[in-house]
Amino acid sequence: MNEIHPRFTPLQRVLHWLMAICILAMLFIGVGMVSTVSPDYLTLVSIHKPLGILILLLALLRLAVRWRYGAPPLPANMPEVMKLAARLSHFVFYLLMIAMPLIGWAMLSAADYPVMVGGLRLPAIVPPSASLHSLLWSAHQILALCFFALILLHLAAALLHAWVRRDGVFETMWPFATRRD
Repeated sequence: MNEIHPRFTPLQRVLHWLMAICILAMLFIGVGMVSTVSPDYLTLVSIHKPLGILILLLALLRLAVRWRYGAPPLPANMPEVMKLAARLSHFVFYLLMIAMPLIGWAMLSAADYPVMVGGLRLPAIVPPSASLHSLLWSAHQILALCFFALILLHLAAALLHAWVRRDGVFETMWPFATRRD
């Protein structure tokens, strides 16, 4: 075993796992939306829109908390390429957590559809435009697939650190107490 690494703060861990649940739910709801023409479509849309705004707000909060508290250092003996992959993947995660809801909101604005959250109608962030709506819809769909692929890579890396490398990286975000705590 390598040296013991400090953990992310409790707030960072709560935000991570809450967002993981929200994002996975959002991805599966999105798949359900685009693959159905049943009455369930409207129910899924009514969940998808406010959940997207919640994810955007949580991502901005999470980014502020990350700037405030930072992250535990990666193990000194971790290969540089793995450290680079970790930094790049986290950058892309934050980018997608913020961009995806904004693109969805812009897509709906371009289609002149309202985005309702808690009974409030959010303002349009782009003018109505059929061509812009089509472009944003495609971007939203492609980025959702990229997001899902990144989640799978993140899960694989977490398991690699937990079961193979056993270097303490997994424990920094695990929500439960471990023998190292």
